[in-house]
Amino acid sequence: MTRRLRWSLAGVALLAVVAALMVLRRGPGAAAARTAASASAAASAPAAAIELAEGDVARAAAGELVTLLQVSGGLRAVNSAFVKAKVAAELAELGVREGDAVAAGQLIGRLDATEFRWRLRQAEDQAAAAQAQLDIAQRTLANNKALVAQGFISRNALDTAESSAAGATASLQAARAAAELARKAVADSEIRAPIAGLVAQRLAQPGERVPVDGRIVEIVDLSRIELEAAVAPEDILGLRVGQAARVQVDGLAEALPARVVRINPAAQAGTRSVLAYLELAPGTARSAGLRQGLFARAAIELQRRQALVMPASALRVDQAQPYALAVEGGKVVQRVLRTGARGEVPIAGRPEAAVEIIDGLAAGATVLRATVGALRDGTPVTLAAAAPANTASAPR
Repeated sequence: MTRRLRWSLAGVALLAVVAALMVLRRGPGAAAARTAASASAAASAPAAAIELAEGDVARAAAGELVTLLQVSGGLRAVNSAFVKAKVAAELAELGVREGDAVAAGQLIGRLDATEFRWRLRQAEDQAAAAQAQLDIAQRTLANNKALVAQGFISRNALDTAESSAAGATASLQAARAAAELARKAVADSEIRAPIAGLVAQRLAQPGERVPVDGRIVEIVDLSRIELEAAVAPEDILGLRVGQAARVQVDGLAEALPARVVRINPAAQAGTRSVLAYLELAPGTARSAGLRQGLFARAAIELQRRQALVMPASALRVDQAQPYALAVEGGKVVQRVLRTGARGEVPIAGRPEAAVEIIDGLAAGATVLRATVGALRDGTPVTLAAAAPANTASAPR
């Protein structure tokens, strides 16, 4: 090692020792002071304002509040029919299956009519025999009348001939009635559709013996569909025939217009609920492809009135009292609310759930929707200048 290198290493070591001694003399207090100063500077700096988008805010405003009654139930065809056997016989043929379309009066099956045809032939033969007996009685009566006029027989013989002719007439009428009944039984062996529609169920199979009034098929007419909904006892007093409604069926993007057409006059045993029937607008059911038995929900319009309202999405209920986060002076302010009825108002041209504000907010107040999340009182916020807040307003 050269002399110059040794002196260089010694100088580096000396500088390191001097630096260490300076750090030890300052101690930990200096570092703490620097930390406190940084914290003080951070505390004195103004907090950054949260920028709110158009969909984050709404306004409380006077508008037409539509009070709704929510119900649910199953869809059913207004016109449906079970095709039943009019006579007891074996089902010979049935030419339709579930989903087949049928027309009113269309022949869809037959019962075995062998026995009925034999009975018809027997009745027709008995009617022919009665006709022959009546012809004999009438000729005898005519002859007796002539003989009585000539004085060859007594009046009693004529009376007897008249009675025989009357009896033969009655026998003929009875025989003809029996023949008509037998003929009707043969006709009733034909199974015809009572209404136009689609076959919903096949309740009997060829080869089975069907009793009188035994069900064979069910036919439904899907051109008119109604919702059968159970209404709670406390809600039935506000329900009226003719009230408008919207029906929502799973799988359909849009609600379908409907109207209350009937209300059952009696409550159901056990639940005490009352059945109400909402018929969909003509042609709606067929175009939407609805089927009997589908589950649906409906919103019935009970009342329209002016009120101070705000979107229900701005109402917060995670505390003891409902409240809203209002924007006042560029900061968030929590306002405790006293609310009234719930319903709908048109917002941005579409119906949106709304709540009546009785106390706690003034008309025109800007409130935060729940999608913003929880913000503390006094949090600074700014509204996006490009998009004004949604306003609850009366329907156009």
